Amino acid sequence: MPQIFTVLGARPQFIKAAPVSRAIAEAGMTEVIAHTGQHFDALMSDVFFEELAIPKPAYNLEINSLGHGAMTGRMLEKLEAAMLAEKPAMVLVYGDTNSTVAGALAASKLHIPVAHVEAGLRSFNRRMPEEINRVITDHVSALLFCPTQTAVRNLKNEGIVNGVHATGDVMFDTTIAAVARAKGRSTILDDLKLTPKQYSVATIHRAENTDDPARFARVVAWLEDAARSTPIVMPVHPRTRKLLSQSGVVPAGLTLIDPIGYLDMASLINQSAAVFTDSGGLQKEAYFHGVPCVTLRDETEWVETVEAGWNRLWTAPDYAPRRDIPDYGDGKASELIASLIRAALEA
Repeated sequence: MPQIFTVLGARPQFIKAAPVSRAIAEAGMTEVIAHTGQHFDALMSDVFFEELAIPKPAYNLEINSLGHGAMTGRMLEKLEAAMLAEKPAMVLVYGDTNSTVAGALAASKLHIPVAHVEAGLRSFNRRMPEEINRVITDHVSALLFCPTQTAVRNLKNEGIVNGVHATGDVMFDTTIAAVARAKGRSTILDDLKLTPKQYSVATIHRAENTDDPARFARVVAWLEDAARSTPIVMPVHPRTRKLLSQSGVVPAGLTLIDPIGYLDMASLINQSAAVFTDSGGLQKEAYFHGVPCVTLRDETEWVETVEAGWNRLWTAPDYAPRRDIPDYGDGKASELIASLIRAALEA
């Protein structure tokens, strides 16, 4: 059976991988997972494997808390060794993290075809490390699975047309399953004494917001202002927790909690009045749950959510008229991706 070598490292990748891993198994292929350790806290990592029933990683590289160059370099070295040992038919990567680009580079240098889930996204801001990771990964990939037609057009504009497929969004697949699984299992609203639709959810973690103290202060001030009308619950990323501790800032109107599992997060978003985030994944998850979102960045790669009126940038005055987004598919993107991988390997 064809063997797929999957590289994961961060929370959004675990979420995306859950339905695809199931589809790969159902399509008669085997999968070996390497966890780079980029998100190493149990609340940011282990709980997702357990809750989403992702196969246990065969490799745990434990690479984290380093600068971009050192982290990517060490991942590249260790992933290359693992790929040489496994000799997979294809390497599968997700999203836009250091784990993504390290996996793609290691595979391409070993002449192993790369499949990229969430290909073609562009913010057109090269100061974002995620943007660099996306561009590099797409340009070395053999199979590019695009969640939207906009992503397909972005690739065409860069001269990438071979191996490109509009598949829909695998996170939609996961959200559908998570809402069903969370019922009767998640007690997060009761635990936090929250009333449905009477609170909002916030997250901050991207370098553009946390590396610049002045910008971080502006983001926090914006959230404090928003909290005057609706209380905000904020699961705090370790990087953000450290920054808050160093600055001595105690945001008014925000309830700060530790990172939570995916099922609790799904319940929290599903019953919220709004989502405020710099996370690409949460922008989409808000839409999937039918909750308006404000993106705490100056641009977004998920332009469809803005155009459809479910999302707006924090600097924008208001939302566009609201409509559905058919590009994200019917909740079966993972099955299509697995079938396309199988077909490519059998060609």
